[in-house]
Amino acid sequence: MTNGGIEQELNLRRKPSFARPAGWGHPSLRVQIWGLNALSTNPGFASKIAPWSIQDVDRLYPPSCGGALEDIVSLVPIGEPRQKITVASLRDRKLHHQPITCLTAYDYSSARLVDEAGVDIVLVGDSLAQTMLGYENTLSVTLEEMLHHTRAAHRGVKHALLVGDMPFGSYQADVNEAIRNAARFVKEAGAEVVKVEGGEKRADLIRRIIDAEIPVAGHIGLTPQSVNVMGGYKVQGKNLSGIEQLMRDAVALDRAGVACIYLEGIPREVAAMITAEVATPTIGIGAGPDCDGQVLVFHDILNLTFAPPAKFVRRYGDAAALITDAVQAFRADVDTRLYPSDAESYHLPKETRTALETVLERKRAMRR
Repeated sequence: MTNGGIEQELNLRRKPSFARPAGWGHPSLRVQIWGLNALSTNPGFASKIAPWSIQDVDRLYPPSCGGALEDIVSLVPIGEPRQKITVASLRDRKLHHQPITCLTAYDYSSARLVDEAGVDIVLVGDSLAQTMLGYENTLSVTLEEMLHHTRAAHRGVKHALLVGDMPFGSYQADVNEAIRNAARFVKEAGAEVVKVEGGEKRADLIRRIIDAEIPVAGHIGLTPQSVNVMGGYKVQGKNLSGIEQLMRDAVALDRAGVACIYLEGIPREVAAMITAEVATPTIGIGAGPDCDGQVLVFHDILNLTFAPPAKFVRRYGDAAALITDAVQAFRADVDTRLYPSDAESYHLPKETRTALETVLERKRAMRR
């Protein structure tokens, strides 16, 4: 089949909204034609696609033309395509001893950056109460606020598993209300998993939510929504009775069928015991290196919090200093009239400027 025949076969049309992707001509990109076998009624069509090159696409869609190409071709880097992370793939990673990465993200921009960096799980945690909304603790954040931020994060995530944190008061009072609220995270906000704090005492509730086809992540140890009961943010499981309770909690969640278990603020040795005992992947935060995965707060690793970091926090960048420097530089440039420059300003077309000068000159002449 000739290239012209392929053109006819696909019924390719130029579309006025086409914008050629950045790096279109880069040698590390290849054009992949989508669904040719499905589109073609010619049994030999697929075998004759090879001659259809980037030059053919350039001929059909020259740089100056419009039209959307995304529904016909995709541009992907050479190498293995990234797979969508699912609840099943988390268990597969545990079985193959592959570490799981998780970071919090609370809006479109941060979620997109975290997702594109290759992190496995994006957690829209109720820690946004402090990092984004300035509350004293996580107890004040509302269901509507959590849904709002989960929706925003969902728009930035393509490959990571998106987990939404059910806030305090949204699941404790009534099982049916908890199921309705969990369903809102999935239906309205795009979450793929909801997170619920508590172990043994939450197992029946978690089973009911899972029975409603909603995956659940468990969370035991230092559970921030229990801060008033615990008397502060204290490491849990430091004595034998505490260790025994954590083991019971973990086993109960494992048997309930949770997608993963977050272990927060517990001794490394206890976290290692739990990780070895349960089939469910464990994600640690302040629980040592022996968990199946690790999670940190986005703002913590970038120094965007306004309090001393916890012992387990490692800072990987100083976004606070970067932002402060940039803001101060902007203010200084405005104060000294260095911003905006002429190059950063729009100008009238030559013809319009000439006509305007003529009009202004006439007005000046009339005033004389």
